[in-house]
Amino acid sequence: MTITPPALSVFEALESEVRSYCRGWPAVFDRAQGSHMYDEDGHTYLDFFAGAGSLNYGHNNPVLKRALIDYIERDGVTHGLDMSTTAKRAFLESFQNNILRPRDLPYKVMFPGPTGTNAVEAALKLARKVKGRESIVSFTNAFHGMSLGSLAVTGNAFKRAGAGIPLVHGTPMPFDNYFDGTVEDFLWFERLLEDQGSGLNKPAAVIVETVQGEGGINVARPEWLRALAELCERQDMLLIVDDIQMGCGRTGAFFSFEEAGITPDIVTVSKSISGYGMPMSLTLFKPELDIWEPGEHNGTFRGNNPAFVTAAATLDTYWADGQMEKQTLARGEQVEQALRAICEEQSGTHFRGRGLVWGIEFEDKPRASAVCKRAFELGLLVETSGPESEVVKLLPALTISPEDLDEGLRTLARAVRETA
Repeated sequence: MTITPPALSVFEALESEVRSYCRGWPAVFDRAQGSHMYDEDGHTYLDFFAGAGSLNYGHNNPVLKRALIDYIERDGVTHGLDMSTTAKRAFLESFQNNILRPRDLPYKVMFPGPTGTNAVEAALKLARKVKGRESIVSFTNAFHGMSLGSLAVTGNAFKRAGAGIPLVHGTPMPFDNYFDGTVEDFLWFERLLEDQGSGLNKPAAVIVETVQGEGGINVARPEWLRALAELCERQDMLLIVDDIQMGCGRTGAFFSFEEAGITPDIVTVSKSISGYGMPMSLTLFKPELDIWEPGEHNGTFRGNNPAFVTAAATLDTYWADGQMEKQTLARGEQVEQALRAICEEQSGTHFRGRGLVWGIEFEDKPRASAVCKRAFELGLLVETSGPESEVVKLLPALTISPEDLDEGLRTLARAVRETA
């Protein structure tokens, strides 16, 4: 398939230079269904990006679409602030019955605003309020959002520089395997905590991703996560797991931390919680941490009732019987086998991932962008990640068919070969 970039248009004329994805995918998209997107010129693209993980159940999922249309047609509440509505009640009951109760998780649910960074900001604010301390520890190559508090615990230098002001009260520590196994886990962190001359202010909390998506698909080992949870408990720090991209089944289980057998104090969830790509986020925390005063943290768009409707339909449809996790792990094995074959054929490449989030790292770092460009020309949507965009990142929908997954992996292999 040959793609002709659209001519100079209203996008270039009026839209800010800050736009990014459209530069790598120069097409004007018109329709989407399942794992496919269609541009206005009739070209078909297989989507291995899934709205940066916001479309775990595919584009315009028919079950969710039906629930949404029915709700809108009966004039269900669209905007509800934090008022009690039937849509919110249905979501909370479904979330409790399908997710929290089967996992014996005690969390209270907070709706902090529509986006992931809203959930992170609420988590950081609550941790500081509970502990009465300002400092938060994050990890190298972390990404937690683009608002100021989230940027302060983000590692990427380019994104941090965009803040334009000092980003304070955050301290980075080495993520799992940052020193390639040559340094004992948490050696530096524990030494700083225990040394009264270290200069490290006692942290209120530690925030971590179990798999660093934007950071390059860096997968934390279960034993590393368990050791981190134990360290937080010993040192009187809250543990925050940012599950915004890796939650909602992306790694197999609904929460990515389940594999490690830990129960974080606070969890942030967004992206695919609505199931339909509509803005929605949650901050979950243990009941004893719920010390908010009414209205102390609020937002106009935290009551997106259409998102509650599709979220409840998602949980009832895909998370009531345990089959989604099994399917995701099976699809993940399919991806792993294909990536192993690619990396065995191509020197200077390495792959890693969990569930249905995978990456191929290129020692020749600019090659990753070249692979994504060639994949687009062949009708496959993939993006880069990592501090120097050196990793090709795969985020197909969890509902993708084995046939579509195989087709996309073959296209990826071709793009890698043709950019060698």
